[in-house]
Amino acid sequence: MDSLKDKTLFISGGSRGIGLAIALRAAKDGANVVIAAKTDKPNPKLPGTIHTAVEEIEKAGGQGLAVTCDIREEAEVEAAVAKAVERFGGIDIVVNNASAIQLTGTLQTEMKRYDLMQGVNARGTFLVSKTCIPHLKQAQNPHILTLSPPLDMKAKWFAPHVAYSMAKFGMSLVTLGLAAEFEKDGIAANSLWPLTAIDTAAVRNVLGGDQMAQMSRSPEIVADAAHHILTRPSREMTGRFLIDEVVLREAGVTDFSAYGPSGGGEPVADFFVPDEVVASVPTKLRHLSFGHG
Repeated sequence: MDSLKDKTLFISGGSRGIGLAIALRAAKDGANVVIAAKTDKPNPKLPGTIHTAVEEIEKAGGQGLAVTCDIREEAEVEAAVAKAVERFGGIDIVVNNASAIQLTGTLQTEMKRYDLMQGVNARGTFLVSKTCIPHLKQAQNPHILTLSPPLDMKAKWFAPHVAYSMAKFGMSLVTLGLAAEFEKDGIAANSLWPLTAIDTAAVRNVLGGDQMAQMSRSPEIVADAAHHILTRPSREMTGRFLIDEVVLREAGVTDFSAYGPSGGGEPVADFFVPDEVVASVPTKLRHLSFGHG
């Protein structure tokens, strides 16, 4: 299978950035895409809403459904999933993309921000997956794909911002557990993480603005890697922690220039990428101290 035509994707937080790029790549195949996110009105600091995302999805060739949803709220997630199933008849793929970020040390992290990150990242990923699994069990090639890092348990990933790292790694623990728990049902659960910084609102607003954005790749590299994963037979690959460039290289891609950076030169390495992965790819990377959402 090399197409997502007529597949239904439920994407959390897909009104912009990586989530929207994954949605648009699926839409080009003729997929149905449910955008479940909080942004239903324009925000001057953030591009896009669930409604503009659906407009883009339909322009790209897919069918879209915009659902206002705070994935921390069980009733809202249940209602969003019900609307998706009512509209499209089922759910084939879940993309856990929604994420909250604050890169602060322990003493600078307010507990309300800690709770937000745990609630959106770890709890939200668990809740969305849990709510969709009964429908995934009925699908022909069911996938759960979570935008979260490899479980590389090194102190250097936790020391600068332990609260964020715990929440992000919590998403990866969901992948680890679901893959084993539902392998017998043929539901693939994998995580995907970028090798480099990606030009998203988080990078522009939290991690250094335009200067960092110009050293980052475009979200389309993650979307293309996600497409390759989601079109594979679900029983062939599960419980994997995948890196976008590695996935695409295995698929035969050798030229990554189309993805940027827009400023030219070497892209910045993302954090949470294991040292052995960085060493294994031929791409030359800049190394700065930062992260992304």
